Amino acid sequence: MATEPGAVQIVTVNKEDHSFGLDTEALERVLLVPKVRDMEVVVLSVAGAFRKGKSFLLDFMLRYMYRKSSEDWLGREDEPLTGFSWRGGSEPETTGIQLWSEVFIVRKSNGREVAVLLMDTQGAFDNQSTVKDCATIFALSTMTSSIQIYNLSQNIQEDDLQQLQLFTEYGRLAMDEIFLKPFQSLMFLIRDWSFPYEYVYGLKGGSEFLDKRLQVKDSQHEELQTVRQHIHSCFTSISCFLLPHPGLKVATSPSFQGQLCDVAPEFKKELHSLIPTLLDPDKLAVKEINGNKVTCRGLLEYFKVCTPVVPLATAEANNLAAVASAKDQYYKNMEKVCGGDLPYVAPDSLEEKHKFFLRESLHHFASIKKMGGQDFCNHYQAQLESELNELWESFSKHNESKNVFSAFRTPAVLFVLVCLLYVLSGLLLFIGLGSVSFVCDCMLGLAMIAMLTWSFIRYSGQYRSVGSAIDQAAGVLLESSSVYSNKWCCCLWKCIDLYLLIVKTFVLLLNINTNTYKITCQRIRHKCGLPQGLFSLKELK
Repeated sequence: MATEPGAVQIVTVNKEDHSFGLDTEALERVLLVPKVRDMEVVVLSVAGAFRKGKSFLLDFMLRYMYRKSSEDWLGREDEPLTGFSWRGGSEPETTGIQLWSEVFIVRKSNGREVAVLLMDTQGAFDNQSTVKDCATIFALSTMTSSIQIYNLSQNIQEDDLQQLQLFTEYGRLAMDEIFLKPFQSLMFLIRDWSFPYEYVYGLKGGSEFLDKRLQVKDSQHEELQTVRQHIHSCFTSISCFLLPHPGLKVATSPSFQGQLCDVAPEFKKELHSLIPTLLDPDKLAVKEINGNKVTCRGLLEYFKVCTPVVPLATAEANNLAAVASAKDQYYKNMEKVCGGDLPYVAPDSLEEKHKFFLRESLHHFASIKKMGGQDFCNHYQAQLESELNELWESFSKHNESKNVFSAFRTPAVLFVLVCLLYVLSGLLLFIGLGSVSFVCDCMLGLAMIAMLTWSFIRYSGQYRSVGSAIDQAAGVLLESSSVYSNKWCCCLWKCIDLYLLIVKTFVLLLNINTNTYKITCQRIRHKCGLPQGLFSLKELK
């Protein structure tokens, strides 16, 4: 005996560990019915916050599908509303994802038949669901549906758009390859619309209202522009319908069971316009994946693939967002220190800043609440550290390029080398060491060739490897000369100390007249250009 059609639970939620399960057998019973399994499928889903009338709306869709041949499909005034389970009150009713067990066959005007599925989803942001739960349900319903109704109350607020961006981004991450826009039709259904004097009820007013809400302006903050651009990039078509309040009895009466006599006339009128518009055969969008139309059999396989992947994608997206936020913080801080046209910073000071900002960014990453557990998050922390080190190298090189001496180090070293070799060659030739002088001349020629070659490479941008070799050789010469100059300075100061000691001894032994000593020292200082107090009696004592 055939069973009565009803709601079938296909995705279940475990409230204890917040895991998701797909009831494959239940889904097969719906999708593999012989007469529909090879038909192209249309999936209409309703999603949004809990206790906003999603199941209530779907039951009117069911009533239309069963009675669409009649103009009076809304039914009798005293007839209770049945179908997907719903009730009044403040507590959530639907959990997970449900499908109506009967697949409706609809013939389009071109004679082609399609299978139509109605999908009900768990309300978001109740007191038992985590953000991950809400994101998973919304992403899964958006990925598997061809028409997604985003059920909102009274208005489209900025947080509604941000949540839509968040949930659809999880869905995008769960899809391996996206060649076209990842999702199909989206309708913003604004319930309890209270401003018909600004925008009239229905599709026309909704379209005007939506254009204003999703408009991207140059005057907007970058974050607001990004949210709107993201939504436009995700869906092939976006629409909006403004629906009035159903009436106080619907909202406040505990005995209300969906009787039309208790529903406000304005609500019934707009409902009579909304449902046929949504379920118009020629407007029903067949489910597509990368431009390929999907059958009921294909949808079954798609559910099998998506259900285990989406929770992982939500955790991945959450961690990637934390990585991006921490990386952005480090980048902005370093930009304030050495970015753009800011002057050169001493390497030691810059490294101290880098270490401080690195610790801050890692702390920022750790402080963000993330999904997937500690082991899962550790992988993304390692990724963050690697990316921050790459940024540090980039900032360090950028800062070094601002060092004027660094830019002219190689030609300066080569020029000084040429001058020294020229003077040395002349001295060696003067004292009769012509062969050694010739060697100096050869080295001088090589230094001049190296200087000219370096200039040509810097001007033309060619032969960079040769230019790098010349830079390295100049660096080695500079370091070597620094070491030797330090040694020469040490020797010079030792000679001066020895000279002072000899002078002290000479003064003590001969006990010369103080005035004579002062005059002698003054002459020595004047001729040698030495500082005033160098040979003072006070210093000698």
